[in-house]
Amino acid sequence: MITNENKKLAQWAMEFALKNGCQSSRVSLYNGSSSSFEIRDMKIDRLQQASENSLVIQLFVDGRYGSFSTNRLDKKELEKFIRNGIQPAAHHTGQDKARTLPDASLYYKGGGADLQLIDPKFDSIQPDEKVALAMKTCEEMIGKDDRIISANSSYSDEKDFKYMVASNGFEGEACGSSFSLVASVSIRGEGDARPESYWYDSSLYYDTMIKEGLGTKALERVFRKLGQKKVASGKYRMIVDNMNSGRLLSPVIDALYGSSIQQKNSFLLNKLNEKIASDRLTLTDEPHLVKASGARYFDNEGIATERRSIFDKGVLNTYFIDTYNAKKMGVDPTISGSSILVMETGDKNLDGLIAGVEKGILVTGFNGGNNNSSTGDFSYGIEGFLIENGKLTQPVSEMNVTGNLITLWNSLVATGNDPRLNSSWRIPSLVFEGVDFSGL
Repeated sequence: MITNENKKLAQWAMEFALKNGCQSSRVSLYNGSSSSFEIRDMKIDRLQQASENSLVIQLFVDGRYGSFSTNRLDKKELEKFIRNGIQPAAHHTGQDKARTLPDASLYYKGGGADLQLIDPKFDSIQPDEKVALAMKTCEEMIGKDDRIISANSSYSDEKDFKYMVASNGFEGEACGSSFSLVASVSIRGEGDARPESYWYDSSLYYDTMIKEGLGTKALERVFRKLGQKKVASGKYRMIVDNMNSGRLLSPVIDALYGSSIQQKNSFLLNKLNEKIASDRLTLTDEPHLVKASGARYFDNEGIATERRSIFDKGVLNTYFIDTYNAKKMGVDPTISGSSILVMETGDKNLDGLIAGVEKGILVTGFNGGNNNSSTGDFSYGIEGFLIENGKLTQPVSEMNVTGNLITLWNSLVATGNDPRLNSSWRIPSLVFEGVDFSGL
């Protein structure tokens, strides 16, 4: 937790910068702690605990800008630190009039209900309990089959607090916690094949995190990979499960950022208010969901978040444009990035989507690949299963899926009802028609 004393120190640092040559300044304080460890074959392999107290000060001097960080939260140290920061900011950086604080009218003014993002029991969870949990997850896999090469589990938790103050009137606080438990396993397959798989759960609250069955699920997933092979190249209906659907959305979101738009390095440049995807794509940013990963009242500049339509039935409605890129382009800023992405869902789970496919491929993992941010062309390695007459008939691997992202998202024909609610990207399983696969 950030103390009132440290808040006053941040305010003093901001004012000290103004008195020593800055026209404006923003100060952010960070306080956090984390722990993580890994169990390999029932032995603790790695253990890490960390805590952080740091201050970041952003200085705006005569049209020039500098950002500096320190963990020495002492006035005498900070005086020297700030003076030493002002000098290079004023004399050694190029002038850029777009480097300013946001318009104060856009700031979050407070008054929002508690988003309940931090577990009040965080500090009471004992290390022995955490270790026992990871050990139990590993026990679900170890010794269950003589083909198992290794069975691992990992646990991690984190809590963090942030306080930010800006010289043109912003003051705000945010906090959050998170917990994660992962099971992973590798087995001997045919020949030199060594299939691997994993399963995990995460949550803001320890009590709501799934603590049983993750190892069993990882085992189930890895044994389904036995006998993987290529199938014939061609166009297939493609289903991507909810563990991997975000991989196809990620380059689309990247293309919406102000930095990409301003640098003309986006395949969605000049596409605002145009229909660029299927009617099935409706995507909304929902920043104020209670007890939800990614929820927040303001972004990293202090600008207030709001419910925002990104795609409505395939029509692109917004970009993510921060203050700097907005000024570079001469447009109004929106927000620096998404909070919680919520995609409109359908009425079928993954099994129901599979049952409706006569011939297709279920993608359960992406293995490398790349996409061209300017054109939207992509090529990804995949693994998964051949679907025939509504059933999974053959595990597949060493195949590539290729195409163009605009073409791909125009071919979206269905969405599942299964978004992962523990994620800030609530993207369900997705179904695309006529996707190019290369194999045999």
